Amino acid sequence: MENNQQRSYGSALYTIITVFFFWGFLAASNGIFIPFCKTHFDLTQFESQLIEYTFYGGYFIGSLILFYASKITGVDILNKLGYKNSIIIGLVVSALGALLMVPAVHSGSFPYILTAFFFVAIGFSLQQTAANPFVVALGSPVTGANRLNLAGGVNNFGSILGPIAVSVILFGSARAVTPKAVEISSIDTLYYALAGLFLAVAAFFAISRLPKVTSDEKIESSDKTNLPLVVIFIAFVLVLAGIPLADWTGLSLSYFVYAALVIIIFTLFLTLNAASKDRTGWGAMGYPQLILGMIAIFTYVGVEVTIQGNMGTLLKLPEFGGYDDSTIAPFISLYWGSMMIGRWTGAVSAFRLSKSTKNILTIVVPFVAFGVILLANDLNGTDISQLYVYAVCVLVLIAGFFYSQERPAKTLLTFGVLGAIAMIIGVATTGKVAIYAFISGGLFCSIMWPSIFALSIAGLGKYTSQGSAFLIMMILGGAIIPPVQGLLADTSGIHISYIIPVICFAYLVYFAFRVSAELKIQGIDVSKLDVEATH
Repeated sequence: MENNQQRSYGSALYTIITVFFFWGFLAASNGIFIPFCKTHFDLTQFESQLIEYTFYGGYFIGSLILFYASKITGVDILNKLGYKNSIIIGLVVSALGALLMVPAVHSGSFPYILTAFFFVAIGFSLQQTAANPFVVALGSPVTGANRLNLAGGVNNFGSILGPIAVSVILFGSARAVTPKAVEISSIDTLYYALAGLFLAVAAFFAISRLPKVTSDEKIESSDKTNLPLVVIFIAFVLVLAGIPLADWTGLSLSYFVYAALVIIIFTLFLTLNAASKDRTGWGAMGYPQLILGMIAIFTYVGVEVTIQGNMGTLLKLPEFGGYDDSTIAPFISLYWGSMMIGRWTGAVSAFRLSKSTKNILTIVVPFVAFGVILLANDLNGTDISQLYVYAVCVLVLIAGFFYSQERPAKTLLTFGVLGAIAMIIGVATTGKVAIYAFISGGLFCSIMWPSIFALSIAGLGKYTSQGSAFLIMMILGGAIIPPVQGLLADTSGIHISYIIPVICFAYLVYFAFRVSAELKIQGIDVSKLDVEATH
């Protein structure tokens, strides 16, 4: 009986890991789909970035709905439903969004396509919120981090193959040039397949005998958090509402888009100031490390998404190679593959190995991951010799790992500085040097999430779960920062717009310093925080 249960759990794990693959597949594919939509629908750079806005905005709205549903009922809705049922519901919602994409594409309506993206993302939000703890529940808690690392690695495979596959669907190969009119109808197969996969996985979970994880734990009171969350929601809406508002008022769209970003950041800093005077009623937001961490997650996700979201347009410039929509896939694939390189290297510390073995693997693993990226592109017919020089960036990553010594604050500081330097090099130069400098942003972003998360929830005690929910909401950065850069690109040029990632990395460096000081005041040793638990 026990063996049967283990086999059942193993099947469920492998099935859900397949879904992790498609999360990465779709998110990374936006780097190909955005410039395609920009060309097909004759969009401005700002308008093209509304794909990221709706995709990552769906995560924010989904998290907000879960938070307030739990707050109103006084019970953690996710735990009450159970992880299994939550994933099933999320898969069905994403399947409906994928099916909606087919008529949306054929309608020729860009707003219709954005709506479909939004529903796919709402489903993803529920799936991912439930899937991570569910993967931990599918076996011994001791090996839970290893299962999450495995799932994350498969997610990264999806990120590598997504841009390549979508390029094949749209253009025949990652470097072929075919008439634009043929491209858009071929998307049907992709979204029908995705919808079928989501429904099949949902059906599998529905009939599987899996552990039922529920909880009647009361939600901690935090009434004062309502105002900042409502203001942040209004700012999120303002980005999209700014388009008609600009027409009605005669004001520039930039006023509304930049105002949205400023409102979110200032709201969080004002909350930090208010909560520092009286922590009562603020819940998790009463802790400065959490508020600072919310801004850090916001900027981290924002910079991770905006670098590649705007890259397709950058690569079309003559001084950056003059690539077209059909030939950018290897670079987008390499960017998301860089995330895999860093995460695989970071996963080495999850295993109990001797120091010498860890040191060897820290050097070998990133080049193995780089080899996987090269192989995937080579199998698609790409001339991978142009990518070899990127090995220099991989060496910089390895040096960063050795210097940071697995300490979250030092890791974040190290890679924040490296990320800022890479973006400055990219802004100051052109050609392959700038391209690979920008792509290396993926390397330096790759291992930031666990460090930010560990530093942000340290010392929260009974508010840890609530604090985690607030941090997840700040995936909102992926919805706000790309349109901000897109708007700057429309007014000042796509190349100079990459000053936005420089600013994002600069805040992450500031956060590393500031949160270390805050935690030291609270008597928390940042060098002893458990990063693995936050993967």
